[in-house]
Amino acid sequence: MTQQRILVTGAGGFIGHHLVKYLVDRGYWVRGVDVKKPEYEPTAANEFLALDLRQQSMCERATKGMDEVYALAADMGGIGFIETHKAAIVRNNTMINMNTIEAARSNGVHRFLFTSSACVYPGYLQKSADVTPLREEDAYPADAEDGYGWEKLYMERTCRHYREEFDLETRVVRFHNIFGPLGSYDGGREKSPAAICRKVALAGDGGTIEVWGDGEQTRSYCYIDDCVEGIYRIMNSDYADPLNLGQDRLVSINQLVDVVAAIAGKTIHKTYDVTKPQGVRGRNSDNGRLREVLQWEPSVALEDGLIRTYRFIVAQLQQTGRLPQVAAAN
Repeated sequence: MTQQRILVTGAGGFIGHHLVKYLVDRGYWVRGVDVKKPEYEPTAANEFLALDLRQQSMCERATKGMDEVYALAADMGGIGFIETHKAAIVRNNTMINMNTIEAARSNGVHRFLFTSSACVYPGYLQKSADVTPLREEDAYPADAEDGYGWEKLYMERTCRHYREEFDLETRVVRFHNIFGPLGSYDGGREKSPAAICRKVALAGDGGTIEVWGDGEQTRSYCYIDDCVEGIYRIMNSDYADPLNLGQDRLVSINQLVDVVAAIAGKTIHKTYDVTKPQGVRGRNSDNGRLREVLQWEPSVALEDGLIRTYRFIVAQLQQTGRLPQVAAAN
């Protein structure tokens, strides 16, 4: 039996790196593509190409000979980044997305998975911290998050059109706040769990950390192991419309800080900066259709995922000299 050949774009990033490992462990031949290699450990890819997918010729090279494409490449980050880099995000991601799917079509790729985001959901449904879980059909009438959300929603429609007119089997997954080890934890692109883990790790017992907003904004968080399992299941399902991929446990940012403080074994006080970017007031995943389609849903508890994430970030801070070696996670 011929070994299936898979392309993972964005393979140097957090989710892409984990997905490459997952696929290689299952016997696939994997080509990873990104402008950079993974930061914290070597790639597991059978072949890794440093390519700028904003260029059509490089997308043609990346997709040549591939059976399937997992399209994860994107210019993105946490709320602070996507609120202040809208033009660059829309420009870069639109070129990456359109060039990659067109190259997949022209090179005869059989199946193409696009990684979308919960940022496609309308702002008018996310004005309350006690938000109603967002169903896939709630994306319309559209009012996506400015910049990042709109380019994701547009690409979702592009996938549908390529499937209907060009017979390219497409799948679409909407991520809800993915977190875990081997992701950015500093520098401006990190998501809230990593940022909070870093702040708590650097604070002394009884110390104070800054929280963006009033801390009562809410989210649900999905651990990386569940994420890559879900991606794989969605790619191999018969369901072509967008699917949420996330946990459906809603927590506030204040609660998230308290969980991380408990993991660290510290008493942590909070100060609030309401001038910083906060995103929507509340966002949660409705997993009803995910359960129906896959007979599966994410299962790693928030606390378990945060323990692993906190330990990773502490180790990184120790290696870079920002924490003494005696500081360790519980």
